[in-house]
Formats: sequence, structure tokens, C-alpha cells
Amino acid sequence: MAQSIGIVGCGAIAQALLKEADKGNLPVEVAGVTSRTESSAQAFLATLINPPPYLEREELIARSDLIVETAGGHVVPELARETFGAGKDLMVISIGALLEHPEIIEQSRKTGCRLLAPSGAIAGLDGIKSACTGIVDRVTMVSRKPPRAIEGAPYLVEHGISLEGLETEREVFSGSAREACLGFPANLNVSAAVSLAGVGPDKTQVRIIAVPGLERNCHDIEVEGEFGFLSVHIENIPSENPKTGRLTALSIIRSVRDAGDPVSIGT
Repeated sequence: MAQSIGIVGCGAIAQALLKEADKGNLPVEVAGVTSRTESSAQAFLATLINPPPYLEREELIARSDLIVETAGGHVVPELARETFGAGKDLMVISIGALLEHPEIIEQSRKTGCRLLAPSGAIAGLDGIKSACTGIVDRVTMVSRKPPRAIEGAPYLVEHGISLEGLETEREVFSGSAREACLGFPANLNVSAAVSLAGVGPDKTQVRIIAVPGLERNCHDIEVEGEFGFLSVHIENIPSENPKTGRLTALSIIRSVRDAGDPVSIGT
């Protein structure tokens, strides 16, 4: 059970977590924060009543029981190596990195350090995990997003797909969850979570649809198997960052609370 956390990154999700801590709503101490851009992190910390210290990563890991990654998938492999090497636990928000670097999961199991992957902007992972303990015929996910939420994604750039001036909805991707996470690394952590909870990244099928005028990030998940049929629909209001839904930040806050609570509810 974690008694202190260290936060890596200081964007929208980290700031929401720090605000909760500043209100006294977390059962753990924030040992510190580190970020790629110290100046902007320090500027935000200065707005808090009781700001935690800004620390270099090595010291942050040393002072924390649990490291919370909110900085993006590019930091996850090295951060996992350093965190597990210090015998500490790691919470990964950029779950797509676990598909690209499955050795991180093995490092966690080898060292005995916990690797926590919150639900983020998705719901129903408990049902998916339970269903996939038995025989499952299919797991599919359809994500509908405003064009601005996926513009600049590597898949769109690579395939020369422009969404500028889009007037009608357009399917921009269809493939496996692994391919979706590689092509849309800032948008499809939800598909990574669904695939890891279920039948895996290569058997989970994903479609992405750009919808002009849409104000929410919408996800529809369907699972069918010997248990019956499961359908989940989510409409997530974007945060200040259009690529990140508000539910993501709330999920991280709850996950940190649970990490400091001996009582666990749900699968």
C-alpha cells in the first residue's frame, strides 16, 4: 500500500491530481514532481497552497513508494527500468507504451514491483477481464472523435490523411489495437487498456471515426462470448487538452486513492 507518490509530468492530468492533493483529498503524500519543462511545472506548483517540491527524477523515485507517470509514452521504458530498479511501484497512464514495450510487464513480474494501469477514459474493464477468463468470440471498439483530437497523429501523417475542412464523418482507421496505439499514441490508450484486460492487442479490433462538430470523445466496446454479450458506451468530455478526456484525470485520482487504501472494490 503506497504512502507517498512521485509524479512524472505536469500536464492536465498531473495538475488535476496535484489539485486534489492540495485540497487534502488524497490518502497519500505527494513526495514531489518532475517534468520535462521545469519552468512551467514550477509556475503551476506556485499556484498551490502547499506545493510539493520539484525534484530530479532520481531523487523523486528515492522519496516515493509509487511513481505516477503522466508525461507520455516516450518516458515509460526508461522510467520503468529506473523505478523497478529502485524497488518501487509504477502507475502508467500512457498504457499504449506497454504494447510497444511488453518487457516492462515482465520487469514488473520479475522484480515483484507493482505495475498499475488505470482504466483512464474507458469503462467496463472489470467485465471485460471477467468475460475473457472464459471463451470470447470477439472484442471490438469503435472510437468517435472530433477531428482536432486526432489531427497530427502519426497514422494520419503517414497515410496523407487530412481532416481540415471535414464536413461529414469519416473512418480514418480500422485494424488491431496494437496498430491503433502505434498510429495514434496520444489518443488510443483506451484501446490498449481494453486489449490488455481482454484478448490481447492483436485480437482486439479497433475503428476510429472523425466526426465534425462532435464535442465529446465517444467509445463503444462490444464483447461477445460464452458468458453472453457486453456493450459499453462512453461519451467523455475533453479536458483542457482535447486529446485527453476528463474521465482520464478522474480515473487517475481514484487509482491513486485506491493505491493508498487497503480495501479494494471490483475485479
